[in-house]
Amino acid sequence: MRVVVALGGNALLKRGDLADASTLRDNIAAATKAIAGIAEGHELVVTHGNGPQIGLLALQAEAYKEVSPYPLDILGAESEGMIGYLIDRELRNWLKGQDVATLLTQVEVDGKDPAFLDPTKPIGPIYDEATAGELAAARNWTVAPDGAHFRRVVPSPEPIEIIEIETIRLLLGAGVLVVCAGGGGIPVIVSPEGTIHGIEAVIDKDLSAALLARQLGAEFLLLLTDVEGVFENWDTPNASLIHSAAPSALRHMKFDPGSMGPKVEAACRFVDATGGVAAIGALDQAAEIMAGNAGTRIQARL
Repeated sequence: MRVVVALGGNALLKRGDLADASTLRDNIAAATKAIAGIAEGHELVVTHGNGPQIGLLALQAEAYKEVSPYPLDILGAESEGMIGYLIDRELRNWLKGQDVATLLTQVEVDGKDPAFLDPTKPIGPIYDEATAGELAAARNWTVAPDGAHFRRVVPSPEPIEIIEIETIRLLLGAGVLVVCAGGGGIPVIVSPEGTIHGIEAVIDKDLSAALLARQLGAEFLLLLTDVEGVFENWDTPNASLIHSAAPSALRHMKFDPGSMGPKVEAACRFVDATGGVAAIGALDQAAEIMAGNAGTRIQARL
């Protein structure tokens, strides 16, 4: 069975962890061990989040004042390469003899996507109001309140095409486990003449994972995070785990737009488009989720 496994950013860097290299290495070693536990008998494609890492790169870029900060497409490529390398290495350690390839992946978005008129995705360091205003004027940024501070916010447009999809298919056909589309992929637009341009945006990683799974003809989309599944009435005394549901039922519920909401939407889109199965749950329960004994399972027919 062809399975797309999406590692959430919180699965790679737990809440409260420092975003240093040793912590990232340790967490990725644990994540890849869980993935290795489901590799036998399945054809895997792995994607991942990059939120904390791209934020750290943005902070580091701000510390060097001699050059302008790198644009988000380049920072996305940096973070995708960094995390992909560690996942690739650890998968090779767990799965002896398995060929693994990490592919920098460009993801096309529509330059006329309404998201470009309403940036909402926080990125980079926090600022006081005066500094945020100065930077917004100097760099043509959009800034927004973030608690008691301000941060830059950027567009989060819909992914519409995986540029390297044929390359990924070739690798899978050769028996290679592919790590790709990290952080939602590198955001690009394609001109009518076919020229590719990077763009200042961040693509939702879960929606890109769903697109990737659809375009690859995957049968299963596995979204792994740091909670055991999708909860109804989350963060209330009445919270209850949803063990299984159809997309139509989930779309009548409300979920946090900054965390579980995009995962549920990605799972529903995949199931609606393919008739396959999606599941959301905790990283350390990956095998049980695949078996239907843990997490939240989303499918058209229950």
